[in-house]
Amino acid sequence: MSFASGTDALSSSVLVLNRIYVAVHIINVRRAFSLLCRDLAEVIHIEDGQYANYNFETWREISELKSDFKEPHEDWIRAVNFEIQVPRVIRLLGYDRLPKQIIRFNRRNIFARDGNRCQYCGKRFPLQELSLDHVMPRSRGGAASWENIVCACIQCNVRKGGRTPQEANMHLIRQPVKPKRSPQLTVKLGNPKYQSWKSFLDNAYWSVDLK
Repeated sequence: MSFASGTDALSSSVLVLNRIYVAVHIINVRRAFSLLCRDLAEVIHIEDGQYANYNFETWREISELKSDFKEPHEDWIRAVNFEIQVPRVIRLLGYDRLPKQIIRFNRRNIFARDGNRCQYCGKRFPLQELSLDHVMPRSRGGAASWENIVCACIQCNVRKGGRTPQEANMHLIRQPVKPKRSPQLTVKLGNPKYQSWKSFLDNAYWSVDLK
């Protein structure tokens, strides 16, 4: 299936469940429609608090009925001969495996955990104006861990230097901890278009390395 329009919609994400409704991955829209067209997956849509299951053809039919009543948080793409709503959740029909519970310790996840906010002055900055700070300095044995590294603006990082926050008369706005699930996933859940994911994530095993 080729898409004639909907560039912004194609950049959105789709939550993937395994056959027993456990969240296992996040993929892009093109990949999701590829799985649907090959009957390897089905759309899971929440309607009035209940799950509804659709294959590609029935989802296309439902989309045609809804096309005149689009909601602001929905994404739509136009193929050559029809328009179809982007699903938020799909379910793999032949995949039972469970993901491992791994949250990668990297710069991107630390910035996402802290919301791109300096943990000393409390202000948000563009990524290029942020750095990582060891709360207990490395020169004093501070570890590279979730509990000892925070997002900091360059000015605050320079001000703190090789001291502890107490020695520099600076205060953390929040104590750093290891997140229970992917910080970047948490950021996505703050977007109204992904609210339907919460039903599948609150009690799910979770392991995803978002790029």
